[in-house]
Amino acid sequence: MQFTVTDAPARERFEARDEAGALAGIVTYQLTGGIIAYTHTEVDPAFEGRGVGSTLARAVMDDARARGRTVVPICPFLAEWLTKHPEYEDIVARSTRKMK
Repeated sequence: MQFTVTDAPARERFEARDEAGALAGIVTYQLTGGIIAYTHTEVDPAFEGRGVGSTLARAVMDDARARGRTVVPICPFLAEWLTKHPEYEDIVARSTRKMK
């Protein structure tokens, strides 16, 4: 099954839809200048196990790269996905400060 991912800026989210146009999943975000924080990923239960989450993750990361944005992965799913995809490390903000 193919999914199409589009940005819905009025809703501050990316949406994945199947061939029939059904909403399969979303990634919400907050955009401030050149920094985009991905806050939540959600896949409709009817589409679980079909690669919707990974399709969304790749699409939002490719979009951020194309727009020259720095990514802050707040969403646990996306943060975990990024550990398996080091090709995006150059656009991900990582904190190096330690709390004392």
